[in-house]
Amino acid sequence: MEKMFCLGIVLGMVGGALIVANSYKARALVKKSQAEILEKMDEMMDERLAASEEESGKTKKPKA
Repeated sequence: MEKMFCLGIVLGMVGGALIVANSYKARALVKKSQAEILEKMDEMMDERLAASEEESGKTKKPKA
């Protein structure tokens, strides 16, 4: 059962790769999706960095 599941996953991945490699529309869709994901990740990282800077600014005591 597990062998058939793994075989199905591998065949699906190979089939998907072939479709993307041979179809301009699919390739463009993949590139667009990758760009959107990278943009969202950049935004999330910027938010986290800003939040961590705020946290570190709150915890630091000013020098007297």
